[in-house]
Amino acid sequence: MTSAAARAGAAPASSLASSMGGASLDNEHDKDLNLPTFADVEDASRILDSVAHRTPIQTSRTLDDELGVRAFIKCENLQRMGAFKFRGGYNAVSRCKETASGILTYSSGNHAQAVALAAKLHGMEATIIMPTDAPPLKLEATRSYGGNVVFYDRYKEKRDDVARRDVIAGQGTVGQELIEDLRSESISLDYLFVCVGGGGLISGISLAAKALSPKTKIIGVEPEAGNDAQQSLEKGRIVHIETPRTIADGAQTQHLGDLTFAIMKQNVSQIITVTDDELIDGMKFFGERMKMIVEPTGCLGLMGLKKMVKRGEVPKGSCCGVVVSGGNVDLKRYCELISSSLPSS
Repeated sequence: MTSAAARAGAAPASSLASSMGGASLDNEHDKDLNLPTFADVEDASRILDSVAHRTPIQTSRTLDDELGVRAFIKCENLQRMGAFKFRGGYNAVSRCKETASGILTYSSGNHAQAVALAAKLHGMEATIIMPTDAPPLKLEATRSYGGNVVFYDRYKEKRDDVARRDVIAGQGTVGQELIEDLRSESISLDYLFVCVGGGGLISGISLAAKALSPKTKIIGVEPEAGNDAQQSLEKGRIVHIETPRTIADGAQTQHLGDLTFAIMKQNVSQIITVTDDELIDGMKFFGERMKMIVEPTGCLGLMGLKKMVKRGEVPKGSCCGVVVSGGNVDLKRYCELISSSLPSS
């Protein structure tokens, strides 16, 4: 079978990863990896200053009363191109613009838009390899930013994508901002809930959290149908799975990357899972109570918090951070999902 990368023709000069890829590694090999540090996150923050939005932190009295905690929601659905991915994409593109004439990357949607927009801002060409079932909204947005899209079948073809330091560092600025902004209000987080796909977001955030708020417990949340990260941390090695069938298209990943896995082993306290039905409930909550459109993947953190509170694993009165990763969802699809969670008349 001809691979998607081959169909793309001659690749541009630089290959940009999202947060996927890599072979399994043993603990003894972790030291050989060139892992990003908080210093890289700080560098990314300077590059993104006045380019990326410093997204707001929202609260909900309804949510706090329901859960008995204080929840602080970092709204990356209000980031440029509608997701946190802009941070890592822009940081990485800015670092290769002097040596590359174009960019090649793989993505199911949000990273595609991020790289296409970042490349456009830097006057570079971008070729994006996307799955054939990518959400139409994300596909159209990627093309509107000037991205050249090549398709592959995510259920039949494998993509070779290795997480990069610069992408992880850029994503880490989400956590840096959240912790710094709360600290300015004399608030320290006990828990921080982050969605997990390929692991780039939670890895970067964990670097910032461990440097700025070392007592904060980092909790990853992934779809129940695709719990490769949970299995990987439990087994101490990268676990590969088939592409999960879930409404959380941003978390339809098959395995973690070498860099992300190594960082997560050091910094992430726990990985939990939630169902698609729970994600729909999260979408409904954000829409009704907080007046925000959030894509299914963006609801992972909130529903993870709710699940752990229900289990009695989060003490009452805890300060909990929740990252909403994005809000890129087709309105027709959004309405279908929200309607499916409503009681029948």
